[in-house]
Amino acid sequence: MANEVRDHFLEVAGVRLYWAETGQASAAPPVVLLHGLNNSCLSWSQVARLLAKDRRVLMPDLPGHGRSARPNASYELGWYARIMAQWLEALGIENADIVGHSFGGGVAQMLLLECPERIRRLVLVAAGGLGKGVGLWLRLASLPHVVEHLGQPFMALGTRLALRDARQGVTRGDIAALSELNSQAGSARAFARSVRDVIDWRGQRRDFRHRVDEVKKLPPILLLWGDRDALIPIEQGLAFAAFVKGAVFRTFEGCGHYLHNEQPEAFAQMVREFLDDRAVPTELARPQAIAHRSPSAPRTGSWGARAGQGRALQASLSAMLRRWQMLAIRSRNQV
Repeated sequence: MANEVRDHFLEVAGVRLYWAETGQASAAPPVVLLHGLNNSCLSWSQVARLLAKDRRVLMPDLPGHGRSARPNASYELGWYARIMAQWLEALGIENADIVGHSFGGGVAQMLLLECPERIRRLVLVAAGGLGKGVGLWLRLASLPHVVEHLGQPFMALGTRLALRDARQGVTRGDIAALSELNSQAGSARAFARSVRDVIDWRGQRRDFRHRVDEVKKLPPILLLWGDRDALIPIEQGLAFAAFVKGAVFRTFEGCGHYLHNEQPEAFAQMVREFLDDRAVPTELARPQAIAHRSPSAPRTGSWGARAGQGRALQASLSAMLRRWQMLAIRSRNQV
């Protein structure tokens, strides 16, 4: 069948990568869907079949996620981008449309620095890397060593809790499968190191506006956001759309962070319209990077106050892990 899902594995830069693929090659460029943190290609199960009606759709599990390997690596954002760029090269994909959700949106941004010639159009879905604010639980997860060394027993439960807001669009079977995948050894290490590279207890550490002038070719960009996103504020997407002339912003009313799961049909239609619109320019003008504070510049607030906030966050995380342990005992056999 044309839209059956096919499984593939390939070793890239010493990392065994898995990807699911559906649809068939056509005149339309292939679409690559990049999932978010602590997730997998299962995130796209509702959307892929809708996009694959007339094109090839590839859904990789990022390194450290899903069915891909979990090496003892840095898990820095640039590391992800280098591996995914080599994966595209190994598959002979010279021109693709990239759709990145949350952390996957951050990886997509770095791909613009790594292999801009391979990216025809870019869709950022509630993407990280566009501002400071981020949900409290991710700031807690960035605290050194706690999740990496203590969090593995709680990864399955944490997956179920993280997907609570997306239950209307994610099947119980997908949640169970993803929870099992995240229970594999090395998942907590990959998650913790990924978070720590892009987030600290103050919020997100990266803002792509600081580096956008480094991109050799800035493709057309569509930003999609849920107006009830409690993890990454919608204001960050609006600010980026205002910063990059020609970028298109669309809001999904009533949706949270997993808008592609909550409204898959509307999401797929909007993405397809953008990818197929011949009126979209082939390249956007590159704005000048915004000024940003040097790492050595003084920060607001006293050192004592900042240290106190950090200790409070550590205490909150310890309490959260204890609560997860109790919940894990109670819900071990539940989805």
